Amino acid sequence: MVSEAILSSCDDYTSFMYDDYNIRFKTSSKLEKYTEILEWDNGYLVVMAKYEGIGIIEDYIDLLPILENLYLDVEKFLKPIEKVRISYDRYQ
Repeated sequence: MVSEAILSSCDDYTSFMYDDYNIRFKTSSKLEKYTEILEWDNGYLVVMAKYEGIGIIEDYIDLLPILENLYLDVEKFLKPIEKVRISYDRYQ
């Protein structure tokens, strides 16, 4: 079974969920939703995101400083994650 994390957004926050963690962080108020994961590289995401007034653009998320600020063992937290997918099921 592939170990995967889930990326989503709601209001002005992005949510990165893995295991028992739901890591939320502030994002642009213009973000409507994430549409595609282009790359997952051990804490660094390249995504396609739809923004109000702009449309769909390539965007980047670096989780490393966020995880460090939460005093998580970054290497231990990220190591088992093989894939990230987008899901908005919990908000509908």
